Amino acid sequence: MDLSPCLGSGGSIMLDKKTKQRVIDKFKIHATDTGSSQVQIAILSEEIKKLIEHLQQHKQDHSSRRGLLKKIGERRRLLKYLQKEDNEAFCELAKNLKLKIAKKMVEEEEERARIEQELIAKQELKAELLEEKEHAEEIK
Repeated sequence: MDLSPCLGSGGSIMLDKKTKQRVIDKFKIHATDTGSSQVQIAILSEEIKKLIEHLQQHKQDHSSRRGLLKKIGERRRLLKYLQKEDNEAFCELAKNLKLKIAKKMVEEEEERARIEQELIAKQELKAELLEEKEHAEEIK
């Protein structure tokens, strides 16, 4: 069954080989790299862009919308992994791909670190107060 009339003038929703290879060449880490986190995220980003364009024309295409949400979730998981493993590469990739989600993820990570520091400070303060209390009881 030919789906080309359903896809309109845009052609296929999937990335063609040339586009995919161009993305791989742009984001690869070494000469034979085809599957690093950076490459996977870049490919998913291109696929997401194409799906968004498709869904703007075909608002009732719920199966493609579900696929888009799955791809966004997968990209987010890969971004979290990359941020945890290599924050410098994460920041560079986010800048190159102009990802809004990456900015949000950085803010969330900073907020989590700030809360963690506050908790540590509170625990240290409690320990100091407890030591002072014990010291005061020893003196009596």
